[in-house]
Amino acid sequence: MTEVPARRRRNPEERRRTIVEAAATLITEVGSDALTHRLVARRAGVPLGSTTQYFATLDDLREAALARLADDIDSGLAEVAETLGEHGPSAPVFAEALHEYLSDERLIRADLALVSAAVIDPALRPLAVRWPAGLIEMLVPHVGATAARAIAAYTDGVAMHALLYGSPLSLHDLTATLTALTALPSTPSTTDQNRSRR
Repeated sequence: MTEVPARRRRNPEERRRTIVEAAATLITEVGSDALTHRLVARRAGVPLGSTTQYFATLDDLREAALARLADDIDSGLAEVAETLGEHGPSAPVFAEALHEYLSDERLIRADLALVSAAVIDPALRPLAVRWPAGLIEMLVPHVGATAARAIAAYTDGVAMHALLYGSPLSLHDLTATLTALTALPSTPSTTDQNRSRR
């Protein structure tokens, strides 16, 4: 008598993760506005009903995918922090870490996708500003608030440049600009100014 193989149990968490990963990848390719349940199901290799089972609305799915992309960006930021911690917070070290980040097209596309989505839906802004806010927080103790904010704004610009031109600025150019930015005189933050007025 032949034994019937036991049916493999589906892992709901794994399937949900697969759907979110597929949606996140699609957002970096086609943008969040072009996302559909059908496209995600096809990319994830799951029945269409699965996407709606886990995410009743497209907005729910889009938000989960954007959050996943923000997690990727957080990982990229953690790597930059680790490099600065290991080799010191000098402009050349940061330039090298930034160049590596800008060379990862998925991360840059994720960053742009978050910014684009946040422009359309302000509720998503907290996700979009996680990279610059985290970068500023990381740099302030080393270069001061003014330089940290300028560097964060500069990284936004060079990320857009890397996407438009298909490659990051040269390490030489990044180092030269970051050297100039880190030398900016620090000014007190708004919070510090308010405290001094009391």
